[in-house]
Amino acid sequence: MASVIDRVDVLSTGQLAANDDGYRPSADEPFMGRQQQAYFRKKLTAWREAILLESLGTLSQLQVDSLRESDLTDRASSETDWSIELRTRDRQRKLISKIDSAIRRIDEGEYGYCEVTGEPISLARLEARPIATMTVEAQERHERHEKISRDE
Repeated sequence: MASVIDRVDVLSTGQLAANDDGYRPSADEPFMGRQQQAYFRKKLTAWREAILLESLGTLSQLQVDSLRESDLTDRASSETDWSIELRTRDRQRKLISKIDSAIRRIDEGEYGYCEVTGEPISLARLEARPIATMTVEAQERHERHEKISRDE
């Protein structure tokens, strides 16, 4: 049986174990039909699982490693490393919320459709970013609008 660390390594590299049956969504089939929904649900669930496994590893490492360095420079370096690690975990916590939202959209039949235009999001975009809620074009318009709002 693979260790937790081995499983996290496999899952975090994009080789999601949940989709090891070789299926890939294609434009030749109905958009967001049962098979595509199941594929993306597995992909999202495996991604969520990998993040949770990584966070468990961080927590156990925090419990094992206390900052015992006597040298102030070593201690500062360790504190900086842990600070970066904890910020990463916080970003991943927010990512889990987005993954949960995407799974909820699958359940509601809204997954894969742009929340702004209602158009289908390309399969290539969903493969690259399964939590996407907008088409590339809508996302670009949104980002341009945000930039203009910030600049004013």
